[in-house]
Amino acid sequence: MKKSSFLTTTPTGLRDYIERAGLFFCLDFNALDRVDKMGEMIQSLKKPVVMIDHHLFPEPFADFELSDPTASSTCELIYDFIDMLGHADQVDKIIAECIYTGILTDTGSFKYSTSPKLFRQVAILLECGVDDYMLQDLIFNSMDEKQLRLLGHCLHNRLEILPEFFTGIIALTKEDYEKFDIQRGDTEGIVNYLLKLRNVRLAAFITEQPTIVKLSLRSKGNFDVQEIARKHFKGGGHKNAAGGASFQPLRVTVRKFKDLLPEYEEQLSDEKNFF
Repeated sequence: MKKSSFLTTTPTGLRDYIERAGLFFCLDFNALDRVDKMGEMIQSLKKPVVMIDHHLFPEPFADFELSDPTASSTCELIYDFIDMLGHADQVDKIIAECIYTGILTDTGSFKYSTSPKLFRQVAILLECGVDDYMLQDLIFNSMDEKQLRLLGHCLHNRLEILPEFFTGIIALTKEDYEKFDIQRGDTEGIVNYLLKLRNVRLAAFITEQPTIVKLSLRSKGNFDVQEIARKHFKGGGHKNAAGGASFQPLRVTVRKFKDLLPEYEEQLSDEKNFF
């Protein structure tokens, strides 16, 4: 096989592993650029690709596509996929726990994107032996001291409320990352605390990383943060949960986000969008 320049510069273990694969499953993303250079490799190898995802605007790169933006999570669709294959009876306790965990975390403990179909599926998973209390405890009550202190710092020192736009912002600097030794996963869920405020309808968590500034956006009701992420920050996601990025400095990115808010003032002020 003739290799591209990327294939020859990819770490040997990863390159060999991917080249030996006969089938690729792309889960919880719907565009190959979401996996950066690995996406280029998958595309160049011309092997079958299965995409299972629930985000908007899927790109046509897969040979088989199970895409449903109304689904609560990709894990809900994975169960559907297993059922479509006729193997739902082979879902044991371990598989059920994995699927249930994905549903639980993506729905915020069944607050977002729920449906009668989802709860029927969850009932089946519980019948497989899933211990809901145990999983909830392991997922949501397992913070270490550093993470709790980081949350306190975010809420006490980095929280900014813009009441005229019903918006809350938390922005973390590189210095914050160094001070709290922030690693992948340490900031998970912090943006959701902004929505606990009665008069906050749009929440932004903006973080300064070594080469990029990332944005995590959340909203209540019918306000669409996916549109903001897609139009202004090269991102996307869901109506109430989306993300994007900026290659400008943190201060400039925060300013850009604030400058966008007057464009959405009418939507954010309209009570009908939130009740």
